[in-house]
Amino acid sequence: MLMMAVSVVGIIRNRNLFGVIVLSGIYSFLMATVLVAMDAVDVAMTEAAVGAGISTVLLLGALYLGKSEEAHAPNKPLLPLLVSMSVGGMLIYGTLGLPEFSDPKAPIHMHVVPRYLNELKQEVDVPNVVTAVLASYRGYDTLGETTVVFTAGAGVVALLRRRRKGRKL
Repeated sequence: MLMMAVSVVGIIRNRNLFGVIVLSGIYSFLMATVLVAMDAVDVAMTEAAVGAGISTVLLLGALYLGKSEEAHAPNKPLLPLLVSMSVGGMLIYGTLGLPEFSDPKAPIHMHVVPRYLNELKQEVDVPNVVTAVLASYRGYDTLGETTVVFTAGAGVVALLRRRRKGRKL
């Protein structure tokens, strides 16, 4: 967690966009390790592939089209800072009402998990619970995530193609 905080401070303070992209890839990789420690290996694999892998490549492709240094703001952005701080505060306040991590009395363990485990064979007939949840119960969500990643990749490819056509050799 300390390394994640250091990478976030580096992202905030850095003006070189290549450094920001590298630090965001490192942050995503560190987040994937945190998810592995929380026994969410499937989510960790997704975070490593999309966050540290594909996103880094797409951002580097976008950086190829622009400048490598961030433009300086003409004034101090106090309003965006206040909005960000208030949204962050509300999110932290919202987590105070959540049950403790891995609490067996949490609502998800009392209602959702028993339904998935008991009725999985009759409803889906897939032996792996994680696969059944991601592919069947949350199929539209997974399709949406895949569509977002594909659209981002197609957008970067389209931008790179347009840029290269305009260049003279």
